[in-house]
Amino acid sequence: MTPVELSRSVLCAVRRAVDEGELAVAVPERVVVTVPGPGGCGDYATNIALQLARPAGQPALRVAEILRSHLAGTDGVADVVVTGPGFLNIRLGGAASVALVEEILRRGERYGYANGPSADFVPLSCPREVRAVVVMDAVARILRSQGAAVRTRCEAEFPQEWVDILGVRVDTVGGGSSRPGASNAVGRQGHDAGPRVTRHQPVPPHLPHHAVRPVPAPLDPLFLGRDAARWALLHPAEHDRPRVTDEHLVQRESNPLFRVRYAYARTRALSRNAADLRFSAEPGPVEPSTGQFTDQLASHPPASLTPHPLQTALADHPRVLAQAAAHRAPDRLARHLVAVADAVLPLLAVVLPRGAEKPSAAHRARLALAEAAGAVLAGGLSLLGIDAPEHL
Repeated sequence: MTPVELSRSVLCAVRRAVDEGELAVAVPERVVVTVPGPGGCGDYATNIALQLARPAGQPALRVAEILRSHLAGTDGVADVVVTGPGFLNIRLGGAASVALVEEILRRGERYGYANGPSADFVPLSCPREVRAVVVMDAVARILRSQGAAVRTRCEAEFPQEWVDILGVRVDTVGGGSSRPGASNAVGRQGHDAGPRVTRHQPVPPHLPHHAVRPVPAPLDPLFLGRDAARWALLHPAEHDRPRVTDEHLVQRESNPLFRVRYAYARTRALSRNAADLRFSAEPGPVEPSTGQFTDQLASHPPASLTPHPLQTALADHPRVLAQAAAHRAPDRLARHLVAVADAVLPLLAVVLPRGAEKPSAAHRARLALAEAAGAVLAGGLSLLGIDAPEHL
């Protein structure tokens, strides 16, 4: 169950409570579900009860209990707990987790993309500054993944090295002239991220360009190469000053880009090793190992191997893409990829059988979960214009 589907389930619970006369409120158009905050529990939480308390004329805790009773029996919801002043904390069932992994493996790197083009047309513009051009390029990729048609424009001609090394693409320069390499940008596997507007299509007069103007880079990032340079410019929030140093090239845990790419490379290595052992991924319940893994579990407690943090991060991917597109904020996607990488790394140590152990259903389920994480990491890096190497 994705956050969007869970949001709809919560909304249906509100409608049922209203239809049965338990709540006298106008049903909201949408419900926001997020990762539980401090004091919360489960996979997701929502403050809908606090929002409805005043118009319903009832205490928020009472509204929460009403909604809990309607939500608890929903397919895919294992448990609902009320915490604090009236937060609904929702734990998803195992079947929902399996369905999530199945969906990701089915859609691959396009998991989280819109199902089709939308009616949105977004003209973007930026000054002649390297970070602004790179951010605009990433924003355009993310918007297209959400079905929007996008046209990009730079206010002045920029160096050809930005195209050759950083891989940026713009549709028009200055007053509308095109530049080499400004045609359709192609994704990592040779496909577009979504619908495009040709550079000759005029911008409707009622749609002014959205200006992309992040804090400028302190120096030219070309010496870092494409991947590290783009990460250095995209990972910080728009209002933060980027650090353009060789720290983005080091292969150690302190480098977020390395952790993301390393996690992806490990998922691909696991798939190759599993093929050598003659077993493949099969979504299912993920359980901690026992028996011959006693020593390993001592250094990796079962709590750190539970799939819930990773499944929550994977389920949140469509919402993150939508928010990154809506706020023109590729840094949200970059930070999300770091969260996915950090969540999957503890799981990778127990995906393959050890010694004489035979591959079990749990091994196949862990491999499926790891491959799903790999698909999200590769797809997210592609939208940032960064390569996801299978060997690192």
